[in-house]
Amino acid sequence: MATCTPDTLHAPSRTAHGIACVLVGMCLFAGQDAFMKSLLLTYPIWMLIFVRSCAAVLVLVPLILVLGGPHRLTSPLWRLHLLRAALFSVGFSLFYTAFPFMGLAEVTTIFFSAPLMIAVMAAVFLKETIGIHRIGALVTGFAGVLIAMNPAGDNFTWISILPLVCAAFYAASQILARQIGERESSLTVGLYTLAFTGPILLGMGYLLNSVLTFGPEFHHLRWAIPAETLTDLPTLALLGLIGMAAYILLSRGYQVADASIIAPFDYSYLPIASVMAWLLWGEVPALTTILGMALIVASGLYIGYRELRAARTGKEAVYVAETVTVPGSPHPQKVPDDQTWP
Repeated sequence: MATCTPDTLHAPSRTAHGIACVLVGMCLFAGQDAFMKSLLLTYPIWMLIFVRSCAAVLVLVPLILVLGGPHRLTSPLWRLHLLRAALFSVGFSLFYTAFPFMGLAEVTTIFFSAPLMIAVMAAVFLKETIGIHRIGALVTGFAGVLIAMNPAGDNFTWISILPLVCAAFYAASQILARQIGERESSLTVGLYTLAFTGPILLGMGYLLNSVLTFGPEFHHLRWAIPAETLTDLPTLALLGLIGMAAYILLSRGYQVADASIIAPFDYSYLPIASVMAWLLWGEVPALTTILGMALIVASGLYIGYRELRAARTGKEAVYVAETVTVPGSPHPQKVPDDQTWP
């Protein structure tokens, strides 16, 4: 990865550098989720996310020690990090539970309602004012979510709600990041969130399997260590490394470039994941999924446009609904205090 810093790059170079990092990061995140979907045929969710948590610790701890500066291993905000990790654990256990039953494009499209939920939660809990333009964009986006879920369709089951619930937990975790603010670096936030998530999920998996009996259709929720584990350790480690590389690239992108400009590129995840699912499993998204995806993306892009317009007219942009909404990304939202959305 390039070693240049934001101060050594000119504005156009920063923007191009940031966009490139986000796009490559999105490809890796989509690859991680496709990898996860394949491995869930053999391994339980708890084990896979724990392995990803271990990979995060092995990568981020040395990285923080080398970089120093604002990055730190110990934090007085560990209680907030622990709460965020708990929200992540519940949310993404539901997200990955849906994988064997739904197409990758369908699951991720519904999950991308998270930016809309973040906007609503910011208005309700943080008392931020939302202008009429953004209200219209939010209504459009939620209409897209409803169309993508298609509750009147024959394929709709309670499983279809799981990505939506995950989006709500993810949105809550990003609102909580407001309390952390810029007191922590993105690497420290990532370390604490991912390091806590693994043990929390192991505990969840053990408790659930102690009180519930899962049928064969929910084999990916069982409490078991498959016989192939030792021989597949390099593959499992690769899963964690792909996720970490994606997270570092995403963090880099938002470090060097204006979030208002590059945040819309988060939505590149959706077409990338859709194409990947088609190539790997022959999945073709339903027309309702494609239409819902288009409305959600259009809503998000319009909100990003309003933020960019506000920044250019002298108002400081508010990065609530846009910044880093990717499945499994612990990146904190960058939200200035006492702002009104244009």
